[in-house]
Amino acid sequence: MGLDRQVAAILELGAKAGRPPYETLSPAQARRQYVETRLALQPPPAPVASVKDVAIAGAGGPLMLRFYRPRGAAPNALLPALVFFHGGGWVLGDLESHDALCRQLANDSQVAVVAVGYRLAPEHKFPAAFEDALLATRFVARQGAAHGIDIHRLAVGGDSAGGNLAAAVALAARDQGGPALGFQLLIYPVVDLGMGSDSFRRHGQGYFLTRPMMGWFIDHYAAPADRADWRASPLLAASLAGLPPALVVTAGFDPLVDEGEAFAKRLREEGGLADYICYGGMIHGFFNMAGGVATANRAIAHAGAALHQALWDQDEPAGR
Repeated sequence: MGLDRQVAAILELGAKAGRPPYETLSPAQARRQYVETRLALQPPPAPVASVKDVAIAGAGGPLMLRFYRPRGAAPNALLPALVFFHGGGWVLGDLESHDALCRQLANDSQVAVVAVGYRLAPEHKFPAAFEDALLATRFVARQGAAHGIDIHRLAVGGDSAGGNLAAAVALAARDQGGPALGFQLLIYPVVDLGMGSDSFRRHGQGYFLTRPMMGWFIDHYAAPADRADWRASPLLAASLAGLPPALVVTAGFDPLVDEGEAFAKRLREEGGLADYICYGGMIHGFFNMAGGVATANRAIAHAGAALHQALWDQDEPAGR
């Protein structure tokens, strides 16, 4: 399948804009550029029933969580929830960068979404982001009822670096006594910091996320000695058995496509349930391009339907 026409036009416009690659910038400069450009392809924020920011005590100070209740949700209803970790290479991104996506996921799934403003690298190196992600998930599992959450129907998910954190949290929950999780939504996840898959050769230049950019993110996040740790590279975990069902989404022109596919394959081979879908004409980050890429809206709707089925339709809620 060839590159999607809308995506090709976006890449052409990006090349003409002449913005410096992230790997040539300092983290502070990269964050400024990210803020300046991140809204260009996002749709207007969709109305939802409510949005509430909550600060909890974290290892590095207050950890911000943002609770979204989907459009049409009754004020007092306990809703299943997706604990969501944003992408941005562990260096970029925040609660605002993925606000539109979280709203779409909430409305399309009729599930509450809890976005996590975890600590960023390089100021906070591995495993800080993972620790914040796990802490947030445990908070929702223990205190979520006070915020309208059915604590027996929980999922974790995220895009790119956020997918990495979600997969690692699911492994930790399996091995460390919970919380019980009913689903993983892994959107073009980073699952192996070794960058050794063939798709880095095929798509490592020219499709937004490049091999040098990915190396820049990883260098800021994790020291070489830490990169084989399963909390940094979930694909390298000794076992992927006993994990919650997953939807793994990849993009055909993404350097990460092979590792995402490999993760879904291992989940299935080790007895788990894993749906895998590759949007062949897409590039890394396309879920945040729903204002300019029609396929992004289709993919988000599919993810929302999978979330709804996993959390609303399950026979026996996780942990009950």
